[in-house]
Amino acid sequence: MRTRPFKQVDVFTSTPYFGNPLAVVMEADGLDDEAMRRFAQWTNLSETTFLLPPTQAGADYRVRIFTPGGELPFAGHPTLGSCHAWLEAGGRPARADRIVQQCAKGLVEIRRKGHSLAFAAPELKRSSPSPAVLAQIAGALGLKPAQVLAAQVLDNGPVWFGLLLDSSQSVLGLNPDHAQLKALGWKAGVANVGVAAADAGQPQVVVRAFASPIGVNEDPVTGSFNASLAQWLMAEGLAPEHYLATQGQRLGRDGRVQVSRDTGGQVWVGGETVTCIDGTVRL
Repeated sequence: MRTRPFKQVDVFTSTPYFGNPLAVVMEADGLDDEAMRRFAQWTNLSETTFLLPPTQAGADYRVRIFTPGGELPFAGHPTLGSCHAWLEAGGRPARADRIVQQCAKGLVEIRRKGHSLAFAAPELKRSSPSPAVLAQIAGALGLKPAQVLAAQVLDNGPVWFGLLLDSSQSVLGLNPDHAQLKALGWKAGVANVGVAAADAGQPQVVVRAFASPIGVNEDPVTGSFNASLAQWLMAEGLAPEHYLATQGQRLGRDGRVQVSRDTGGQVWVGGETVTCIDGTVRL
């Protein structure tokens, strides 16, 4: 074991303890897969990341992302939280206007604007689910058929079963059967698009995400799902090109996710991040 720099940051919030926490181990060279997996299980957060020197041309740093259940190729709030921690620890990107992260999914571009960071949503693969699988997922979530307006299987590294629901009340009122979702092997995200005006600073989209197959019954604020959700809904004309999403209310959080699509069609997902714990860890 050795002493390594460590931070615990809160992502998608400007107020500590209202977003999604992330444990970040810096200078993680020399740690093997088992040590990373065990530490992530011990922190018992939805994700723990380990920062390493890049091995791919063009990257500023490399990150490995672990849930209590195993490693992920990409995830949104760990991308922003890891970048925040790397910059705060003195990391200097090759270009002042962007940071490039290497993860198992590939290179992910991150941009800075004031106190906010935003990542470029990875390429999305999506498909329509079979009626049988949709019925199983809806049943595990406790949904009636009339509450589901649309559904897609969304894959941007992590695979999510996405459901667009008829109202924010339907989203917030869910009490899923997590054991059944785990048995089905699906991570499921639900959302409703409302009518609030974006310029009023009010959230237009309400989101929840359930990931019991990877050891997280409900994720407080989920970057990967918000990214794939936005790409799907914007492509189908079901959401505006710029909106604010809220997630985490049922867990006592108030995550705010800023989503936009630029003139080139790239979707960006971002928010504010704050450091809550700064020190060292023996690992």
